[in-house]
Amino acid sequence: MNGYLNESHFLMVEEGFTTRDLLENLLGELCQESDQQAFFVADLGDIVKKHLRFLKALPRVKPYFPVKCNGSEGVIRLLAELGAGFACANKAEISRVQGIGVPAERIFYSSPCKQVAHIRYAATHGVRLMAFDNEVELSKVARSHPRARMLLGITADSIPSAHPSMTFGTTLKSCRHLLETAKEQAVEVVGISFHLGSRGLEPQTFAQAVATAQLVFDVATELGFRMHLLDIGGGFPGTEDTRAPLEEISAVINSALDLYFPEGCGVDVVARPGRYYVTSAFTLAVSITALEEIPMEQPGSDGRCDSGMCPPVQSMGCWGVTVTLGHPHPCVCCVIFTCQRPFPQHPWHSSSLRGPPGHGEDRIADGLQLPQLHVGDWLGFGDMGAYTITTSSLLTGCPQPQVTYAMSRMAWKAVQLFQEKPPQTEDDRESLCTPLSCGWEMAETLCVTPVFAPAGII
Repeated sequence: MNGYLNESHFLMVEEGFTTRDLLENLLGELCQESDQQAFFVADLGDIVKKHLRFLKALPRVKPYFPVKCNGSEGVIRLLAELGAGFACANKAEISRVQGIGVPAERIFYSSPCKQVAHIRYAATHGVRLMAFDNEVELSKVARSHPRARMLLGITADSIPSAHPSMTFGTTLKSCRHLLETAKEQAVEVVGISFHLGSRGLEPQTFAQAVATAQLVFDVATELGFRMHLLDIGGGFPGTEDTRAPLEEISAVINSALDLYFPEGCGVDVVARPGRYYVTSAFTLAVSITALEEIPMEQPGSDGRCDSGMCPPVQSMGCWGVTVTLGHPHPCVCCVIFTCQRPFPQHPWHSSSLRGPPGHGEDRIADGLQLPQLHVGDWLGFGDMGAYTITTSSLLTGCPQPQVTYAMSRMAWKAVQLFQEKPPQTEDDRESLCTPLSCGWEMAETLCVTPVFAPAGII
């Protein structure tokens, strides 16, 4: 074992023990307390399964996890234990990853817009791999980190069918000038980076992106650079209810790589899967801290309403932390927990959920059908692992939610087997994911109910 993760960092659970079971155990204790802060439950076994699935689907691609997606300690420790790299956006993220012992050569300073102080920090801490897409960034790196190894970022303008909302990256016609400038300033350029996002993983779009990267490789080689690294970015789906599963996306990626960067050509390939790894692994539990019933209006013959005649609407402030949601309607995965009373049955009310006051994104959801709830009841939201952990709570004064990590014994055994003998061939990767070795096909370690699933804590 590498020593990044051990059994003291998570709860060991038996097979068949679900997120709902763990939530009920934790909430059984919290219902007795007056200070009911939001918290996460994280299934590390789900991340293990995702990692092995990624290696099987994309055997040539090394994952670099973007820390900004989920910077929680348990996630970083687990992925470090599994041998993943890390894409860091700033000094704080580099420090966080190196703080648990991850070596500098496994860190990619991926932000194309870096503070000079942060570049110097990376230089003094041995982080060499960086990205750039303009002359200003190139000059900053040349002055502050002459030993940096740079990836040139290309934008959607270079890829005709890509989504046009991309912010960073240079155009194909500007690449030669930037490479010539890098040569003049003695900056080492070692590869190309692009990020199409989830909308870019269409067969034609991705093939064009890889083809464009090959063109830039040729230009750089002509100028004397030794190019050997291709970063294909992220955009991999974090849940199964997406248009294309990982295996379908990977077929597109593998086909394009085989065509433009065939195995044995001397080019290593990396990717930055973020949501893919963590979305489905995290469940957020929040307590209802305020509740107001708003009278609805009775519809008249003209379609308008008269006040006070319809069932009331519940308007609830349901958590004490600011969270930026990764999708617009988290309540499709809502689980309801009541404290010290039977679960309410009928009638159900049209309900609105709001976050803490004073925050510009406090509107969570409207028009939900919920039973009559009370202050102190709890709601659980699934698929909450991406871009929910690092959100600032300065506006609300609420602390970051604590995370309870759990993993099944079979998932932990798979991690240990992975370290003893990292999978080198397709047969190795297949053996790590069979029911006998992992148990995931027989019983999911912690699986969130994907619909309203009332569970009363009596």
